[in-house]
Amino acid sequence: MIGTIAQAAATGVVGLQKIGAIGAGLAVIGAGIGIGQIGGKAVEGIARQPEAASKIQTNMIIAAALVEGVALFAVVVALL
Repeated sequence: MIGTIAQAAATGVVGLQKIGAIGAGLAVIGAGIGIGQIGGKAVEGIARQPEAASKIQTNMIIAAALVEGVALFAVVVALL
C-alpha cells in the first residue's frame, strides 16, 4: 500500500488524484463502519429497554447525521 502511494506521488498530478481517491474511499468506509456501529448499538439498547426506544432512536439519528457530515467533509478535502 505504501509503495503504491509513493509511486502515485512520484508521477505528479495524476498521482495526487489517486491519493485523493484513496483518502476519499477510506473516509467513506470509515463512515459506513461508524454508522453500522451506531445502528447496531441502538438496536441493542432498544432490545434491552423498549420503553426508551424514542430517545434512543432520536440520538441515533443525530449521531448518524454527524458522522455523515464529517465523512462528506473528509471526501471533499481528500478530492481537493
